[in-house]
Amino acid sequence: MASIGKPRGTRDFTPEEMERRRRVETALREVFRRYGYREVATPTMEHLELFTLKSGEAIVEETYAFTDKSGRELALRPELTAPVMRFYVEQMQMEPKPLKLLYFGNCFRYDRPQAGRYREFWQMGCELIGTRTPEALAELIALAYHALRGAGLEDILLRVGDLAPLRALLDDMGVEDAAAIMRLIDKGDRAGVEGALAGRPGADTFLEYLDCAEAAALEDLVGKEQTSRLTGVLDWLSDMDTPARLDPSIARGLDYYTGIVFEIDAPALGAEKQLCGGGEYSLVPLLGGTETPTAGFALGFDRILLALEREGRAPEEKEPLVYVTPVGEDMLRPAARLAHRLRRQGLRVDMDLMRRSVSKSLQHAHRLGARHAVIVGADEWARDAVVVKNMASGEQREVAVKELAAVIW
Repeated sequence: MASIGKPRGTRDFTPEEMERRRRVETALREVFRRYGYREVATPTMEHLELFTLKSGEAIVEETYAFTDKSGRELALRPELTAPVMRFYVEQMQMEPKPLKLLYFGNCFRYDRPQAGRYREFWQMGCELIGTRTPEALAELIALAYHALRGAGLEDILLRVGDLAPLRALLDDMGVEDAAAIMRLIDKGDRAGVEGALAGRPGADTFLEYLDCAEAAALEDLVGKEQTSRLTGVLDWLSDMDTPARLDPSIARGLDYYTGIVFEIDAPALGAEKQLCGGGEYSLVPLLGGTETPTAGFALGFDRILLALEREGRAPEEKEPLVYVTPVGEDMLRPAARLAHRLRRQGLRVDMDLMRRSVSKSLQHAHRLGARHAVIVGADEWARDAVVVKNMASGEQREVAVKELAAVIW
């Protein structure tokens, strides 16, 4: 019988890989917690219409869409913003504002798998609902930046822009399909933008705007009123110890994005460098709710892991492994009781369950990455003591059982 492999574009994760993923996830979650965000969860499948309303019919080609046994058109979620906002409209509109909602989960896209892009992938992100003050937007952006720093990344670049002046300039030029121009900008197709605007009055000003790197130059081009919100957010970011670069060329090809937008890149990843994208948007009315300010961002969890690997960084394990080794079968029960006691004291403890010799048991402890081995021998046990071996240095010493937890933390 032929073996059955995993579906194309999906992955299995070893225990070591899962430990690393959980450490990064925990580090990210801790930053969200400090900013006051609380987690919600939504179904893995949703009605297909939820995503076509948000992103258009074209998304169907990139979605795992299907019809269930009752004829309902469903889809495995390709992202998490639309489900969370659907949840908000259904159940949370009357909650006190602002609402700070965190999410983390797997998503699916029917796309050609390639390096760093999979058909099943993970997103972590948040939605801020009910406020659009500059300090609120700055706090949201600061959260994204410091979450990535908290995960261990050092070489990241935050860029911030504003869609409102871009759209105003396109309106002044009489461009009917502004979204098409926005899509070209978003793809980095400068030649396409220049071709689409060729001959239009104001095209040179628009292209100059895209290249601006200083707030004062932006103000000279479009006026203080058009730039005050963006400069206000940048000022607040400075107060929040969050280095940001002005980037007026950040664009979105969908009309529900409304104002401040931002992206965070990891240059170590090359062309696929974006780790985070976010900003202000308006989805609530589209989903049948009452208009309210909304903003959020999504972190590409898999890309974060890849960027950490490229940088040679990762959060350290906060609970080091302790490995308990009985010396002979007579010490199995004392060793098991000791392991149980240490676990109840909050330590992460493994124990030899194969009745190996001490030397082979220590070799196994080394393979597991244990920081300390606790050797439970009859002579030491008679003195209410054990031998503790530092697995990094090889140093061994006798330690009283009552002092053991304090020694090996």
